[in-house]
Amino acid sequence: MKKTVIAIAGVAMFGIGTAAHAASGEDVYKQVCFACHDAGVAGAPKIGDKAAWESRIAKGKDILYKHSIEGFTGEAGAMPPKGGRTDLSDDAVKSAVDYMLGKVQ
Repeated sequence: MKKTVIAIAGVAMFGIGTAAHAASGEDVYKQVCFACHDAGVAGAPKIGDKAAWESRIAKGKDILYKHSIEGFTGEAGAMPPKGGRTDLSDDAVKSAVDYMLGKVQ
C-alpha cells in the first residue's frame, strides 16, 4: 500500500501520464522547458531572445524538433532529450517548440 501511494504521488507531482501528452505547448513550456529557457541554463536560448534563436531558426523547424526530441550538444550548450522529460510525446515537445518560436517571430 505504501509503495502504491508513493508511486501515485510521484506521478501527480511530475505530471507523468496522459495529461503530459495532451498538454498545450505553453503548458509543456511552463512545466518543463522554463527551467532552462527562462534563465539560459546550459546555453539554452532564452525565451523571447530573438538574437539567441536566430541561428537556430535558420536551420529550420524540423532540426529544432529533432534536437528537442532526441537531444543535442552544440557549441553553445546542450539540450537533453525532451528536456529531460522522456515521458512527453514527440507532439508535446513540438508544441512547446512552437510556443517558444511564437515568442520570437
